[in-house]
Amino acid sequence: MKNKILTTISTIMLFVPWTILPLRMFDWALESPVAEIMISCYAAFMIFSGVFTIISYVKAKAQNNLMKICLIVNGLYAVGGVAVFAMMVLPKIM
Repeated sequence: MKNKILTTISTIMLFVPWTILPLRMFDWALESPVAEIMISCYAAFMIFSGVFTIISYVKAKAQNNLMKICLIVNGLYAVGGVAVFAMMVLPKIM
């Protein structure tokens, strides 16, 4: 039962980052402080979902086929989130 719950949560986390696309259609979402905050929050969520899925797969032994797909996609999301944070921080440091 625990594995099914973890798999369901990881599967839902696959689709949440895509909700930024409809939000970015509004003019207020393209302005500077709102855009940076929104992108930072989505990047943090993507990193969290990647870490959550990795921990669920390794420690909780939720190792079914859907979880393997979630592991790959959420892992890529986590790498993308780290890259977004790096692109936001590095220009301010240098």
